[in-house]
Amino acid sequence: MNDGYVIEKTEFTVKLEHSKILYRQAALWMIGAIISFITMAIAGRAVSDELDTFEIMLYRSLIGFLIVISFAKVTQTYREINFQQFSMHFIRNIFHFMGQNLWFFALPLIPLAQLFALEFTSPIWVVLLAPLFLGERLTLRKICIAVLGFIGVLIVARPEIGTLNIGIIAAAVAAIGFATSAIITRKLTATNSLTKILFFLTGLQIIFGLICAGYDGKITLPTYDSMPWLIPIGIAGLTAHFCLTKSLTLAPASIVMPVDFVRLPLIAIIGMLFYSEPIDILVVVGAIIILLANYINLNHNK
Repeated sequence: MNDGYVIEKTEFTVKLEHSKILYRQAALWMIGAIISFITMAIAGRAVSDELDTFEIMLYRSLIGFLIVISFAKVTQTYREINFQQFSMHFIRNIFHFMGQNLWFFALPLIPLAQLFALEFTSPIWVVLLAPLFLGERLTLRKICIAVLGFIGVLIVARPEIGTLNIGIIAAAVAAIGFATSAIITRKLTATNSLTKILFFLTGLQIIFGLICAGYDGKITLPTYDSMPWLIPIGIAGLTAHFCLTKSLTLAPASIVMPVDFVRLPLIAIIGMLFYSEPIDILVVVGAIIILLANYINLNHNK
């Protein structure tokens, strides 16, 4: 009996140590995603005076597409690319294109901490939209989580009657675009490889970017000043998705996503040091409430 207990305890210890190793690896991948998101914000702001959001998205997608097809060729995963469920990929990328454009639009208009705080409402929108797209039940607990998140948004945005801050509105709507894209991606990952998802992500958004950037018959070409920023945007856009996905394959979302919350204080410090953006106490309070709502939701779904 003692021998059996020792064996069970040893097996439990081995599994626990293995889980700790996986969680540490997941955290490292998540740090890679955080670096990618912050890099994209800094580089995006640097080119916002020279290129409009559609042009930024066009060049980001071109760079990303070249990386994806090169990776698919080297790893032989190009065989996974086909046109099954193309309509779902198309709809998914319309919402992602909308969200990312609005995010780039808001980037030079509002403080970085405010932008990232509003972006963190995406998981809360997922809670509200999942019943429509995935047939999930909207419980009282989920409604309370969404209300808590919305209170945080009101504190961060502080809307005044009779005035509209276009940057805040753009950032808030971008979060809805990201949430809808995430929900459809959740359905796609059940039957589609990461290579296929990234192929359509970059390929379709090249087309969207060309149409939207060229509707007036004029597309600004990159210059020697903007190109060094566009390359990181293209690379970071892909590595952020890759690192996040890789992290979620190693550990549950309830372990992974709280690591992402570090992104908010980091971007607030960067905004203060490099862009002279004061750390607004109300933005901090609102952001904490938004992150708390996300944390409760993640732990509820363990």
